[in-house]
Amino acid sequence: QPVGRGVGPALEAHDVLAVLQNQPHAPDDLRQRALQVAAAVIELGGLAAGQAAFDLAAAALADGRAWNKFQAICRAQGGLREPGRAPYTHPVVAAQSGRVARIDNRLLARAAKLAGAPHAKTAGLWLGVHVGERVERGAPLFVLHAESQGELAYALDFVARHPPIIHLED
Repeated sequence: QPVGRGVGPALEAHDVLAVLQNQPHAPDDLRQRALQVAAAVIELGGLAAGQAAFDLAAAALADGRAWNKFQAICRAQGGLREPGRAPYTHPVVAAQSGRVARIDNRLLARAAKLAGAPHAKTAGLWLGVHVGERVERGAPLFVLHAESQGELAYALDFVARHPPIIHLED
């Protein structure tokens, strides 16, 4: 399954910013992956090892140092710009209630591409569920984002013509 909730440039950037800003809705799987990578870099730099490296990374994220450093990097490169939002969206909802058993990443990526990602920067999809989560009938499994109605229609047609992208079990 994808890490985070966004698939597509702007949607992924929104996830990253949420993690850096310690927002409560930030995807925890992305936060944990970022901390693992940061801990590995800390180890490579010889500052700490193992859990101590992870703890240093977690502290920098929690106290805002990571966000402040990111902002400084953006300023040095011309400023931080908020990622955009696609003008056309459409939820793909659960046909039944159940637990998410698996997600077909290939089909999910294809749907995002047909919606316009990555060339259309705000296109892609927002993933509403992850493996193991309980879903009620009618809840959004994912939301397609497109910059044109035509691309949204292509993606929706693809989703309708293929087996379920997100597999639910009773």
